[in-house]
Amino acid sequence: MPCEQILVAEIGSTTTVMNAFELCEDGKHCFLGQGQSPTSVDEGDVTLGLSRARQELEKKLGYNLSPSSMFATSSAAGGLKMTVHGLVYDMTVKASREAALGAGAVVRMVTAGRLKERQLKEIEEIEPNIILLAGGVDHGEEEIILGNARALAGLAMNIPLIYAGNKAIQEEVKEILEPAGFEVLLTENVYPEVDTFNIEPTRKIIQKSFEKHITRAPGMQKIRQEVQGSIMPTPGAVMEAALLLQEEIGDLMVIDAGGATTDVHSITAGSPEIQDILMAPEPFAKRTVEGDLGVFINAEKVIDDMGGKEKLIQKLGFTPENFVPSPIPQTEAEEKILEILTCYVVKKAVERHAGTLKDFYGPAGKTTLAQGKDLTRVKWIIGTGGPLTRLSQGKDILKGIRQEKGRKLLPQQEAEVLTDSQYIMAALGVLSSIYPTPALTLLQESLGIRGI
Repeated sequence: MPCEQILVAEIGSTTTVMNAFELCEDGKHCFLGQGQSPTSVDEGDVTLGLSRARQELEKKLGYNLSPSSMFATSSAAGGLKMTVHGLVYDMTVKASREAALGAGAVVRMVTAGRLKERQLKEIEEIEPNIILLAGGVDHGEEEIILGNARALAGLAMNIPLIYAGNKAIQEEVKEILEPAGFEVLLTENVYPEVDTFNIEPTRKIIQKSFEKHITRAPGMQKIRQEVQGSIMPTPGAVMEAALLLQEEIGDLMVIDAGGATTDVHSITAGSPEIQDILMAPEPFAKRTVEGDLGVFINAEKVIDDMGGKEKLIQKLGFTPENFVPSPIPQTEAEEKILEILTCYVVKKAVERHAGTLKDFYGPAGKTTLAQGKDLTRVKWIIGTGGPLTRLSQGKDILKGIRQEKGRKLLPQQEAEVLTDSQYIMAALGVLSSIYPTPALTLLQESLGIRGI
């Protein structure tokens, strides 16, 4: 039966990984192998790192590849930088931020209400790739949103601006912003009714816009010379893979511990009991990114947060020559440090992602309400990213986030732990847009759950 070779590159902030897959008409899809190289954004040409990673891959395989197409995910050159502007923080602002994070964005600024002069100056300093403007339920508030559109028009930034607010004023927003140089993209309201999130259309349009404009990022100008297929933000690709898998095996969460950040994705509605006492709605698919919890670039910050080098020495039982591990540990000492740091960032990131029970006291006595994301119905805890897939203790680290009872709405003890053994979840997320069935098959194989 005929087969085709597909390449998927993951262009990270420090490392570029090249994955090769073979997709066959008889359903016998396979992961051929993986090569890696330092990312070459600093050299002004990201294709250099792509070529080196491919060369290493072909050297491992012992033959030259003949791919029909190449896809890519990227968090290089600062990733997808966005600013988000809504009306009420716990309503349209929260919904907009969730949509941006779910798409894989690095949200650099969030504002609620009327934009102020100092906030406009901050937007200029951030130089976002995309601006997201929202506000008002459908046929609700108009004036503040239109005022924010006029304020943004004064920036004259030649970038995409996504409007996901009150649908009654879509055309007015477009008429204000397009003459100022913005590419205005209209989509459905992220918060069309009170207590109703509608973030999926916005998440999708953010990813499409990122793919169109990624070549503007420093060092990324030549990426289209080698990548013919889709280009997606790496965290957004992980979310796509998680959504695909959830439809097949049920509620899950994915933890991606990386060099600069730790991302947590959860795909679950939670329990009906918690839903009844939630103080505010939460998205079915939620992503949080912890920019201070990275095991390489932010290792020194993490060590300080743990209690300093003295605390780390106590855990190690010895004093290492270097407290910051390399991305690919070369010694047992480096691997042990990486294990301790990974365990710490995973627990911290999941605690921040998870909701909690809170007690309130009034005339009728104590009332218990829930705030944040409920993870108690998660059936599968999945680890991806370099540390969790390469460390021998990766599964044990993930088991450590489960609980029996408590105020935090964490996964329960019966939740099963899996790791992306081939480190291909992001690659399969971008591949799933064209080849969903092969992507699901290969993902289940990497997780060791084929046939579930």
